[in-house]
Formats: sequence, C-alpha cells, structure tokens
Amino acid sequence: MGTTVYTYQKCSTCRKATDWLRRQGLPFEEKPIRETPPTQSELAQMLRHKNGEIRKLFNTSGMDYRALGLKDKLSEMSTDEAFALLESNGNLVKRPFLLTNKGGAVGFREPEWKTLF
Repeated sequence: MGTTVYTYQKCSTCRKATDWLRRQGLPFEEKPIRETPPTQSELAQMLRHKNGEIRKLFNTSGMDYRALGLKDKLSEMSTDEAFALLESNGNLVKRPFLLTNKGGAVGFREPEWKTLF
C-alpha cells in the first residue's frame, strides 16, 4: 500500500496537507472524500491507529454531524453502524484522512505526519 490522502477541495487544511506532502517530495494518491469516502477496510485500519476511538474518525464540527445529532447517538452505535455512516457520507469523515504504510492520521498536524514517513 502506498500513501493515500482523502481531501475536500474547499478545505484549507486539506490544501495545507497536500502542499506539505508535495514539498517533502512524497508520492501520494489524492481522493475526493465527498465523492469517494474511505472504504470499510480503510476505516477499520484508521480506527486501529486511533486506538478504537471511533469519534476521532468523524468530522465533529461539520453540519452533517450536527444535523444527524451524532454527538448524542455516536456512543450508542456499533462500529458497523458508524462505518456505514462514514462510508455513505464523506462529509462525516474527519479530513484530511491519511493512510500510509506506517500508520494513519486524521486532520493535519505536521509533527504527527512527519512520523508516518
């Protein structure tokens, strides 16, 4: 597996992340998170990197998250139910969503990303 980063074109943090990858000379595949959300396999991989904390995979500041009332519902959901939501609605996924051979990260924090390369 190479490096995959899911982004949203209008997200300034996503642009900073891909700019950083390019400046480092790191090859990566960029996927549009809204049109092609991470797969269940990729979500499961990220969940392992986040020590099973499903909330960390969600864009908790997004309108879709609030509209669905997930703040109150997420703790009652099974992992399969949460993955189904994330797979069906890329707006719910925390972005940028990065998977590498060494691990994964959600959001862009340069020191964290450096450890993955």
